[in-house]
Amino acid sequence: MDQGEDFVVANNLDDLVNKMNELVDNSLLNKDEIKKQIEARDRELDNLFTKDLQVTALRGSRFYRGDRLIRTAKPHKILDPKNGPLIAVKLNIISRKTLGGLQTNLSGQVLNSDGCVIKGLYAAGETAGFGGGGVHGYRALEGSFLGGCLFTGKIVGENIRTS
Repeated sequence: MDQGEDFVVANNLDDLVNKMNELVDNSLLNKDEIKKQIEARDRELDNLFTKDLQVTALRGSRFYRGDRLIRTAKPHKILDPKNGPLIAVKLNIISRKTLGGLQTNLSGQVLNSDGCVIKGLYAAGETAGFGGGGVHGYRALEGSFLGGCLFTGKIVGENIRTS
């Protein structure tokens, strides 16, 4: 945290938000709004029947004694000074999957916005929409796209050869 350029550490929320805004040379973050959200989350720790999914997941992860002892920290209120310092991390968002691709027919020919074939243009694999998991669905594991990619590549290759 002391060496990372994307880490911000502070003992109170005002300083943390100011440092975060300085990190990007812009006042993108509103301290009052952030405080409101954190206080709402902290209140959910006092509610045994909370609907907050993160608090529920934290509690659930501590049911197993081994996890409770060595793997999962005891849930605590973020703004409680005894739990400090506060730490923020600047995230750099990237897109790994578009869950889409070019629209194709069953021969791998790319279709235009009217649904007509674009002559001579083919797509296979993730370019043809396997970024959404293909036959495995949206929750497909990495590596499970390979079969669909190979299959569509084979189909496209055969159609190019015969056209």
